[in-house]
Amino acid sequence: MEQKKETVKQSQRIQTSVLNAAEKKALVWMGERMPRWVSSDMMTSIGTIGAVVIALGYALSGKNINFLWLASLGFVLNWFGDSLDGTIARVRNQQRPKYGFFIDHTVDVVNETLMFIGMGLSPLMDFDIAMMILAAYLMLSVYVYISAHLKGEFKLTYAKMGPTELRIIAVIMNTLFVLIRPLREFSAHIRLFGKDLNLGVLDIAGIIIVIALLGAYFVSIFHDAKIYAKEEPLPKRDQ
Repeated sequence: MEQKKETVKQSQRIQTSVLNAAEKKALVWMGERMPRWVSSDMMTSIGTIGAVVIALGYALSGKNINFLWLASLGFVLNWFGDSLDGTIARVRNQQRPKYGFFIDHTVDVVNETLMFIGMGLSPLMDFDIAMMILAAYLMLSVYVYISAHLKGEFKLTYAKMGPTELRIIAVIMNTLFVLIRPLREFSAHIRLFGKDLNLGVLDIAGIIIVIALLGAYFVSIFHDAKIYAKEEPLPKRDQ
């Protein structure tokens, strides 16, 4: 007796970032012209190599600030691999919803962890602040994965900002740090919870990012909690 193959409904990808429309056209154009021997898994591996290069570039910037150029190259590699792995599967009609979702997002967590550890090891950002950003990012990621399961929506952008825009901002910041010495040497002294802290430009930016990520997280979960509560009201007690 022939068994029916189980189908998995893919979550709707919600992308409203500034560059989304132009980026999507460019990715489809590149995906359609990739050699047949280039696979989605290969692109995923390139994305991870990019994350390793980013981490090394930041970590080595303490020895020579020009290693930030290496970190910027890593962002390009990471974008190339991370953006094209799914695109190649779609243009070739080779989607594997379960496998693709599992590999893509488990690898994303590894990549982001590598990046933020590298930033924290650089002289430009305090390690604790880098780990705070990573924790906030992972919290928001968990919310996105839960929403993909419950609502069938995979939200990739917040406030018109997505992964590509954030990579571009990181590359611009790296360039400014290399070229402008006062920018990387800036330090603001504050006292917080009885501790003396010297915050650089990237530390201040990191704190703003943490606040933004946590703000998006809590606004989203409270909003969705109200919707789910209406959809599933408490059952009436038996009289």
